[in-house]
Amino acid sequence: MVSWRFVEPLDVLFLRGNRLFGEAGSYGESLVPPWPSAVAGALRARMLVDRHPGWAPARQAALPEDPELGTPEAPGAFTVAAFHLARRGTDGHVEPVLPMPADLVVTGRADGAPEILAMRPRRLAEGIGSSFPEGLPKRPVLAQPRRAKPASGWWLTAAGWKRYLAGGVPAGEGELVHARELWLHDERVGVGLDADTRRASDGRLFTVQAVAMRLLPGDGGRHAGATGFLVGVEGAEPPREGLLRLGGDGRAAVLRALEGFTMPEPDWDAVAASRRCRLVLTAPGIFEAGWLPPGAAPADGAVRFELHGVRGRIVCAAVPRYQVVSGWDLARWEPKAAERAVAPGAVYWLELDEGVGPDDLRRLAARGLWTEAEHARNPRRAEGFNRVAVAAWGG
Repeated sequence: MVSWRFVEPLDVLFLRGNRLFGEAGSYGESLVPPWPSAVAGALRARMLVDRHPGWAPARQAALPEDPELGTPEAPGAFTVAAFHLARRGTDGHVEPVLPMPADLVVTGRADGAPEILAMRPRRLAEGIGSSFPEGLPKRPVLAQPRRAKPASGWWLTAAGWKRYLAGGVPAGEGELVHARELWLHDERVGVGLDADTRRASDGRLFTVQAVAMRLLPGDGGRHAGATGFLVGVEGAEPPREGLLRLGGDGRAAVLRALEGFTMPEPDWDAVAASRRCRLVLTAPGIFEAGWLPPGAAPADGAVRFELHGVRGRIVCAAVPRYQVVSGWDLARWEPKAAERAVAPGAVYWLELDEGVGPDDLRRLAARGLWTEAEHARNPRRAEGFNRVAVAAWGG
């Protein structure tokens, strides 16, 4: 069972990405949303402090034994099952905001309004070459009635995500939201410190991006809506309320329990009956086979897929440019290894074998793109990576 929490920042956040900064003249960019490991670490640290009074997440403090939270070598049952941007309305209702899937392209109409076009899997005519990976019989093709440049910065609201999961193309008011309505960047100047004397070092000014989450229209007081993060946790019960230290410099955020919250889902029976679906990454995917998810292997002119009872052929894929993820290991007090990851929004079109039922599809979405062995031992599983949603194939 997933326990849902809304995390609302009380201050600007320093959501550091994968690039080093701190040298004189350097510029530190922020990553919005941050990797799910950021909120996983914040929650686990808070839970350890609550469960083991006197422990503090510092270099000298040994990590307490906790079967649910586990250790980097042996992760426990705790898992970040979902991590999304979200908006809390003035009535307290929380709405998730999802990144644009890679098979959707937003362009601008003549009147300035956004227009969404969808890629469709197609077999290319004989003699047409491409740099697409071998083994997939179809290519994602975008049919445009007129030439237009893609527009960036757009996200799907819950209504748009629900329409997408049903196989439709999001459109219309209330199904898209632009990043400028969710957060703003606020540049801050920092001063490098001498590690020995703990004083400012001469000539070591640098700049970092702070992230200021937008308030939604309201009375400007405590009842005003706000932008924050939606977190789903399973395997352990997170705190229902209180404060978290989130991001660089441990800026404060409020944690609130959400009662009765559910994420939009596809019509599982209809997807299984159609014998085809799309797998959509909702978190960065760290895969041993590069762009191919666990359970996938080239065979017979396509890519076979078998994981958690879902069997079929991947016949097409839309995969954005790789990301590189790392982070800070609080338990070992050292940087985590940098790993190449498939970006959220990557889409895999899957033709299902006969006998794959709705329960198999639900299990895949619940477990994520992890083999059983990886699910038991990989600490990145607990941090919320390799999460996937199942969507109808569409027209």
